[in-house]
Amino acid sequence: MRRIFGLALVAIMMACGFAARADETEYDPAKVSDSLRAIFQFGSAQTKQSLNANTVTLITGTIGGTYVQFGADLASLLDNGNQLRVLPIVGRGSVQSVADILFLQGVDLGIVRADTLDYLERKGFAKDIKKQFTYVTKLYNEEMQVIAPKTFHNLRELEGKTISVDLPNGGTFVTALTVFERLGLKANFVYIEQRIAMEKLKKGEIDAVIVVGGKPYKSVSTFANDGRFHLVTVDYDKPLQGDYLPARLTSADYPNLISKEEGQVDTIAVPAVLAAYNWAQNTDRYRKLSLFVDAFFTKFPAFQNPPFHPKWKEVSLAAPLQGWQRLPYAKQWLDQHGLEQGARNRFDDFLQQNPAAAKGAQSEADKEALFKQFQAWQADQTAKENAQAQAQAAAPAETKPARRARSSQ
Repeated sequence: MRRIFGLALVAIMMACGFAARADETEYDPAKVSDSLRAIFQFGSAQTKQSLNANTVTLITGTIGGTYVQFGADLASLLDNGNQLRVLPIVGRGSVQSVADILFLQGVDLGIVRADTLDYLERKGFAKDIKKQFTYVTKLYNEEMQVIAPKTFHNLRELEGKTISVDLPNGGTFVTALTVFERLGLKANFVYIEQRIAMEKLKKGEIDAVIVVGGKPYKSVSTFANDGRFHLVTVDYDKPLQGDYLPARLTSADYPNLISKEEGQVDTIAVPAVLAAYNWAQNTDRYRKLSLFVDAFFTKFPAFQNPPFHPKWKEVSLAAPLQGWQRLPYAKQWLDQHGLEQGARNRFDDFLQQNPAAAKGAQSEADKEALFKQFQAWQADQTAKENAQAQAQAAAPAETKPARRARSSQ
């Protein structure tokens, strides 16, 4: 009996010891997690106020698109406890995002396509709509990708054919309809979600699928090509030069649709814009936008490195956007950091490298076309500079002194 009692006493002492050690190592979740602290204080007016005070809501795009990935990147890098929270929302595309920014309660920012507002005004859906918007920055150029059987080589050859242009809440159908209208082409447009449309394309139920989005666009890069399909050329014809930019797709972008022998396919692109409602500067909504801009612009260089989307490499914060007004705080931030002047200097560099184009830009249409060429040139230059910087940063450390020594000789 004594032995049993002794063993029981040892067991109790060991259990107490484990409990004591557990008390020493366990953490109070409320001390390390703002989210759990908020739950523990549920019902507190102060908690409710702090959660809403510095949360910026961003409407993005459909699942699988570049907008959604950009929204996730922004939230991942900019979230800073209760000081700033970026809340991305899966959207329905560029047209719906315009409506959401204007009318949906709580939406502070949205990613929209630059030609969407012009389309709404041109079709009589809105008047002076650009005055209701500001932009934080031009993001990147979204390429038009046209998947079709190899019997079609050029967009013009698709006249009269059945073409899917995604759902009508997005921006692809706006760009596709605008391009066909500018080129004087007619087609049987159908509005089908991209994944379903691509299956219909394989079955021969439609002739082509148009996708407008930043390359490499997931639904295009994952298209299971059995060898019958490729990407069709979209020429940068004069009727398109007022609203669009020249662009190029390569076999590195889409090895499933562009062979190494073919190498590249010419197309067009349209800028994506980080836009906001034009709030008065004395409002709380403007204050939250200012918080976002300060964090975003300060941490911007980090976005241009992995693991973030490769399209960040094309973004230049100070790049101008013709016909749009920049958020005043964003312009102020760029001016204070000398980036606005840097953009003007880059335009001067472009003019020096293209003297014939600068001399020939007499009419407003010519100047607009020249400006579009500058935007494409600037995106290309930015991507090259970022690639060079990353290559230098990735070089073995022991080779850098030798390189500096050679450069000084």
